[in-house]
Amino acid sequence: MLNHICKCQNNSIHPENPDRLKIIWTKFNDENLINKCQLVKSRRAMREELQTCHSKAYVDMYASSQHAREPLLYETFEQRFCRLPCGGVGVDNDTIWNDQHTVNAARIAAGCVIELSYKVAIGELKNGFALVRPPGHHAEDTQAMGFCYFNSVGVATKLLLDKLNMKRILIVDWDVHHGNSTQQIFYADPRVLYISLHRYDNGNFFPGTGDANECGIDKGCGFNINIGWFEIPMSDAEYLAAFRCIVMPIARQFNPELVMVSAGFDAAAGHATPLGGYSLSPQCFGHMTQQLMSLANGKVVLALEGGYELLPLAESCVSCLKALVGMPLKPISPEELCRPPCQQAIKVLDMTINIQGVYWPCLAEFKESISKSQIEAEQGGIN
Repeated sequence: MLNHICKCQNNSIHPENPDRLKIIWTKFNDENLINKCQLVKSRRAMREELQTCHSKAYVDMYASSQHAREPLLYETFEQRFCRLPCGGVGVDNDTIWNDQHTVNAARIAAGCVIELSYKVAIGELKNGFALVRPPGHHAEDTQAMGFCYFNSVGVATKLLLDKLNMKRILIVDWDVHHGNSTQQIFYADPRVLYISLHRYDNGNFFPGTGDANECGIDKGCGFNINIGWFEIPMSDAEYLAAFRCIVMPIARQFNPELVMVSAGFDAAAGHATPLGGYSLSPQCFGHMTQQLMSLANGKVVLALEGGYELLPLAESCVSCLKALVGMPLKPISPEELCRPPCQQAIKVLDMTINIQGVYWPCLAEFKESISKSQIEAEQGGIN
């Protein structure tokens, strides 16, 4: 996965680069976290597995050997690829393509998430963190985009539903960008509850999907929940309120057998727009992980999605892994614990509850807590 790199080899102009994994791994070692974990051997996702979420033609293109791809590449190069300003090749101006290494990297990323989630689902492991790249939650059935080639979380979830006959899987996506692909895959599937917290800006923030009114279709109505924030920078207080008033009440009622997390860290402080613009602390990501561990007998799988500013990315991952292994977490700052959500966030949370309350009546009792700080809510008996 470290070999997936632009031909120009200039990481400074490509935010999704191998340094992301390197600094996370270094921080895990510095914190002595690797010794507290069981390492799972990586593998490549099989083509048949990828086809659970992507078309055969798409998989032929992006999961085949270099030799097998050659006819496809020559026939469709102008339609599929573009020349980047740096001299490299991409499927778009953001998503680099390395003809020698991208296929292996993307298949291994998906394979790692599949393997880890299976071991957690059957109880062989308590929980896990898939440290993978490229990310996946933007890759649609026929389109690579947003640094993504295969929706690793989507593929793993599909396989668990089909192979293990699981009935209820929760996917929480806290990447600052909406998981358009994950929503698309499970939009009519009541076995999967998809909850996304993301920057929306009335559809003006990439990828433009994730409106609160996108609730699912047919039997999937109510199983797609979008908490789409607006321009004002959000921080810990807003995400704590969202978890307290919407995410956890619905998740507890849904009662999942497994929790999958599209763990993007581009909402962390330090990410400028368009890669972020918010200011969540590493401690907040750890707190959210800890909250999710109260579900599904603690069966929680985090899969790395976004996060491009190296230090906040690594520190946020450390906080999440500490939660998973049961280590004490640094507390969230008193300022954020005592601060009520901003007015714009209160409007978003109130709107989301009004929309989703049709499907989840449990939300009604949390409506008055929206405008409270975390401390005030806890003092009132609401966690």
